[in-house]
Amino acid sequence: MDESKIEQMRATLNKLEDIKNSQESIIDKINHVITDLFQHPDKELEKAMNDAHQKSSDNVDAVREAMEEYEMRINKLENQG
Repeated sequence: MDESKIEQMRATLNKLEDIKNSQESIIDKINHVITDLFQHPDKELEKAMNDAHQKSSDNVDAVREAMEEYEMRINKLENQG
């Protein structure tokens, strides 16, 4: 088992977690704008925010899936040692 490789992979996994958290924060901010639009409607901005929300949600899902697969690979390497 190459301990330095596993440490590097764990560091990458932490960066992926940070990316996921950042995307979730973006979703929260988009939701605030969408809520504000209830008070001051703007159809074009609402559509743009809904599209951005969907893309950000898709990004969170993609990063989460990548993290799960990557963590399984890390665990497999750890168990081989």
